[in-house]
Amino acid sequence: MRNSILKLASMSVALSAIAMSAPAFAQEADDEAAGPVTLTGGVAVVSDYRFRGVSLSDKDFAVQPYLTVKHESGLYVGAWGSNISENAGDDVEVDLYAGFAGGEDMTYDIGATYYMYPGVSSLNYVEFTGKLGSTYGPATVGVQLSYAPSQDNTGNVDNIYFGTNATIALPNSPISIVGSMGVEDGAFTAGSEKVDWSLGLTAAVSGFTLGVSYVDANRRTIFAPEDSSGGVVFSVSYGF
Repeated sequence: MRNSILKLASMSVALSAIAMSAPAFAQEADDEAAGPVTLTGGVAVVSDYRFRGVSLSDKDFAVQPYLTVKHESGLYVGAWGSNISENAGDDVEVDLYAGFAGGEDMTYDIGATYYMYPGVSSLNYVEFTGKLGSTYGPATVGVQLSYAPSQDNTGNVDNIYFGTNATIALPNSPISIVGSMGVEDGAFTAGSEKVDWSLGLTAAVSGFTLGVSYVDANRRTIFAPEDSSGGVVFSVSYGF
């Protein structure tokens, strides 16, 4: 039940690193020294785990570690986790994901995520996602289309989610404006269309990313029947 990929509780956060003054050969040397496989990871602490606008932590804090292994070809695999409350099992969500990403002026990411809920395997399901993104001046924008095909754990009904997100870096500042909006219909909304949105700020401070956003949805889902009301979500993350 995670956003995804680039997740801080259903919000995509894009941070830019600019090194225009570095010689090209220096970057090539760094890439060669790094090798064909890179390992990235980190952990986020959020005041409320929101997945597509809806709280899955009963509006309580959640800790969300992640780890990704990526090959220079663009192939990657990884895992992400969070504590949750809307679960009859062990109150834990573990997402295993894999895909292929690349591009320069227009980035792409095609992958699949297997959502696991230890102690209640009847909720496990797989979802496929395609993403496109690009940068225009200080703005980074993206779109995604996610599809969970009909399977036993979705009641043999499929589910579709279309989302957009944008990040605008404020000039001469570590602060960025972030926003997202998505529309979902199918198995997880009981066949009634749901809309979610968020708007907030992020700031890069001493290696950490701090965030605050207002997150809301126009209706409940089958996963969290009581926690669709809007609210402010605070986050702090650190990655390597």
